[in-house]
This record gives sequence, C-alpha cells and structure tokens, in this order.
Amino acid sequence: MMRRMTRLVDHQTIWPWLLLLPLAVYLLVFFAVPLIEVLKMSVTEPKPGLGNYQKVFTGALYGKVFLNTFGTATLVTVCCLIVGYPLAYLMSNTTPRRAMMILLLITMSFWTSFLVRTYAWMVLLGNNGPIIWLIEMIGIADPPGLLFTRFSSTLAMVHILAPYMIMNIYSVMKKIDPVLIRSAESMGARGGSLFRHIYLPLTAPGIANGAVLVFVICLGFYVTPVLLGSPREQMVAGLIGNQIEQFLAFGLGSAMAVVLLVITLIVLGIYHSRFGLDKLWG
Repeated sequence: MMRRMTRLVDHQTIWPWLLLLPLAVYLLVFFAVPLIEVLKMSVTEPKPGLGNYQKVFTGALYGKVFLNTFGTATLVTVCCLIVGYPLAYLMSNTTPRRAMMILLLITMSFWTSFLVRTYAWMVLLGNNGPIIWLIEMIGIADPPGLLFTRFSSTLAMVHILAPYMIMNIYSVMKKIDPVLIRSAESMGARGGSLFRHIYLPLTAPGIANGAVLVFVICLGFYVTPVLLGSPREQMVAGLIGNQIEQFLAFGLGSAMAVVLLVITLIVLGIYHSRFGLDKLWG
C-alpha cells in the first residue's frame, strides 16, 4: 500500500514537469542560447572588455536615441490610453451584440502583420495618398509632408498597439459590479465625482496592464519607426539594426540590446512590485 502511494505521489510530481519539458527545451534553444550569445558578443566584439557599454553610456548619440525611444513609447502609451479608454467604456456599456462586433473589429487587426499595416500607412500618408488629397481639397495649397516624420510613425504605432490597451481595460471594466456604481449614485456621487472616485480607481489595474504592455512593446519596435519615422529621430531598435547591418558592429549593437533588455526588465519589475506579473494578462 505504501509503495503504491509513493508511486502515485511520484507520478503526480513528475508529470507536470514532463509536460513543461517541450516548452523548456524550446525556450532554451530559441531564447536562452541566443541571449547568451548576445551577452557574449557585447563584451568580446571587437575586443574583450566593457568598451561597448562605455560607448553606449557616454556617447551623445546613444543617449539621445534612448531618450527619444522612451519619449516615443510614453507618447504612444498616452495616445493609446486616450483612444482606448472611451472605446472600452463604450463596449462595456452597450449591448452584448454591439460589444462583440466592436471587439471583432479590434481583434481583426491581429490577423494582419505589422509590416502590412505599416505599408498601408505609407500609402495613406504619402504625397499622393488620400490624406494629402483631402488636405488639398480643404484649400491648403502646399500641405506639409506627413510621411517619414515622428507624427507618421507615432500614428501607426498607436494604431498597431491600441488593441492591447483596449482589451486590457475592457476586461477589467466587464468585471466591475454594477451594484458598486448604483450604491455610489445613491449616496450622491454624480458625473465627474463618480468617475474620479469610483470608476477610475476600479479600472486602474486595466490601465496599468495596458500601459505596461504598450510601453514595453513600443520600446523594441523596429519595422514601423524605420519605415515611417524620421532618420533624425531614430529609436533604439532601428539604431541596433543600423550598427549591425551597415557597420557590422555586432558588439556595440549587442550592448545596446542588453541595455534595452535591462531597462525593460526594470519596468516589468516595478510593475510586478505593485500589481504582480500574474495580473498582466487579466
């Protein structure tokens, strides 16, 4: 009897680890090994030492690019919140059928690749595109160039990342008990006061989840800023690509990638200390 119990306990203990084994092997081969190689190149190319990190932390160009990356990521996050919060509120306060239709339209963007959506914005914002045509129809004879500016890259990134913000906020709004809102209204809370003191604090976890996802993803954006943005306002991922593709500076590019990874981990660590990473996906 004791042997059977021991075998049963052993099977129950080992079986979950066996199920995780394929995922662990996948992460080891396609994530851990490349990451170790990047770390190694950052301190060995072109010669051993911390010279690459010294360039990253002391070079004016790299500091400017990192600041521009953080500024762009913050701007995109704020814009996604401005766009996403009202839409999530509409979805949570309309009929289930309308909410599903809006949700379907939002999730349809995930079925199209970043590259296709970026090229679509290149057509829309081009000098011969429909937006410039509309501006000329209004009466502006010499419309400003929209393509290859910070405006165009920011607009495209907001379009790409807004669904992450909307879905996180919507998932939290749907869990709010209507009784809490009615109770607050019965005690005199109305309009802006109800929103500031009751509704906004209840939706704060969704805002935090969406903001962290959008900010972290935006930090590593490559395709959209390179194709739509201004060369004078590069982001870190684009600069890493230039260093490796044009100058074959694998060590310097790897050092910038490691610094960006550390910053991302710090952001996630701050989030984890406040909310917990297990809350990130609802």
